[in-house]
Amino acid sequence: MSAPAILQPSAAAAPPKPAARQRNWKPVLWTLPPLLVVLFIAVYPIVRVLTESTRTPNGRGTAVWSQVLGSESFRDALWRTVFIAVSSVAGCLVLGTFLAIVLAFVPFPGSQVVGRLIDTVLTLPSFLITLAFTFLYGTVGAVNALISRLTGDHEPALDFLSTPLGVILAEITFFTPFVVRPLLAAFAQLPREQLDVAASLGASPWRVLRQVVLPEAWPALAAGGSLVLLLTLNEFGIVLFTGAKGVITLPALIYTRGIVTFDLPGAAVLASVQVLLSLTLYIGYRLVFARFTARKES
Repeated sequence: MSAPAILQPSAAAAPPKPAARQRNWKPVLWTLPPLLVVLFIAVYPIVRVLTESTRTPNGRGTAVWSQVLGSESFRDALWRTVFIAVSSVAGCLVLGTFLAIVLAFVPFPGSQVVGRLIDTVLTLPSFLITLAFTFLYGTVGAVNALISRLTGDHEPALDFLSTPLGVILAEITFFTPFVVRPLLAAFAQLPREQLDVAASLGASPWRVLRQVVLPEAWPALAAGGSLVLLLTLNEFGIVLFTGAKGVITLPALIYTRGIVTFDLPGAAVLASVQVLLSLTLYIGYRLVFARFTARKES
């Protein structure tokens, strides 16, 4: 046998060719159903509203946008919506922080019952809170009836439900649990040893609260406040059931344009503004929450 024949590798010794990889389509198939649900429930309504805002019988979609956005009713509704939402968020943050601190760090009989009642409010529709306010503080409610019996004056002493103050108080009552619950979860993860060490070093309760407790609760506080801001900006049931006819917010104006006057292009323009406002706030909330999380991890 010649040398070249000996040095030449045989066909049996040649390495096998790697088999072609077959693409696994199962993850794609499992992704399609939830993706279609999201597209149908969330994306399609938004696209439809944006489309309707530019579709008019005369094909003058731009004129509708300028007419609606330049109207005084839109400016008043936008300002009133932001004012009520910001005021409600401020009230929810103050009241929710106070309730969460008391429930987490001040033991008292019945604290668990109070916590369960706060959780129960999360399951109730908003108009029930408004009806309760009407029965209590309405012009013919229980409080006005008691004041009239004590003073003899038949004129209602309390008449604030149909004003922005009544809407703000109702929203604070309904949305405060959305701040309390994240704060309680954050306080539950706070090491008790850290509080004991701070107290043993002579720190006052206010200093422990300000320098130990609240810094750990900022992400939960920001999350709860951002959620309440989004919910109050889009709240319609409380405004409707308080009978506040003079309190026209953006959702109430959308309802009036779309259902009462049947101005669908104008309602679509207002709804587009509402969607853009909500999405902007949501993106800002995600950025703030990501910054808080990164700072906490670092």
